[in-house]
Amino acid sequence: MELWFSEQHTPNVKFSIKVDRQLFSETSEFQRVDIFDSAEFGRFLVLDGCMMLTEKDEFIYHEMISHVPMCVNPKIKNVLLVGGGDGGTARELLKYDTVENIDLVEIDETVVRACKKFLPQTAACLDNPRVKIFFEDGLKFVRRRENEYDLIIVDSTDPFGPGEGLFTKEFYGNCCNALKSDGIMVNQHENPYYKKDAVAMQRAHKRIVSSFPISRVYQLHIPTYPSGHWLFGFASKKFHPIAGVNFESWKSLNLQTNYYNPKLHKGAFALPSYVEKLLREVED
Repeated sequence: MELWFSEQHTPNVKFSIKVDRQLFSETSEFQRVDIFDSAEFGRFLVLDGCMMLTEKDEFIYHEMISHVPMCVNPKIKNVLLVGGGDGGTARELLKYDTVENIDLVEIDETVVRACKKFLPQTAACLDNPRVKIFFEDGLKFVRRRENEYDLIIVDSTDPFGPGEGLFTKEFYGNCCNALKSDGIMVNQHENPYYKKDAVAMQRAHKRIVSSFPISRVYQLHIPTYPSGHWLFGFASKKFHPIAGVNFESWKSLNLQTNYYNPKLHKGAFALPSYVEKLLREVED
């Protein structure tokens, strides 16, 4: 008998992966957490039936959410990571010797525990002394911070369930207050292709634009995410994501990346016309 994991991307579209075995399953206070093993994508994490990462393609997401802001401002020292309990984003940030502290705020301890045991490819870094883990609501955590962080990365789930509060105007405004005068915020911005997801993306973008003086969107391709076409938001009090960026300085660090590079960094902000149209509709 064959075992398949299927995620419902829309009422009319499913994405399926053939599974070798289930490694972990637990329903926490917040969500169901599953980890499966597969021949094609290796081990993969699922929250409430939604694919979060696979060993095969997680590098794409984690490199692009991390290295873009780190290239823009190489002086980043203090980072707030909201979500990211799988450890992949923290792993990429720790490649920079200049990063002194990462406050990782994850609402669900079960995610961290399961990933540490079954997904060391991403979670092994969570024992690094530069990473401090707080098991609490990111919305409440950021309310208590002011002028503290150089970078905030919102590595959240979709805007439904436990992650819903991380897409509100209040949350983005609090992030702006928690950042220093030259601070940057990067957030996962959903996909623009399927209608329901595009509406959620527009809603988030409108709220970010109203909170930050500089707001741009960039794209990447993740095979296991809905439509494969994914967006991140870049918001800043001071820095433009391309103009004035010293890409040669980043290259001189000789960091090992499998997806991110300076040419791709620049090109990722060139968006398809239909995405530009969706963004313009809410920017005005």
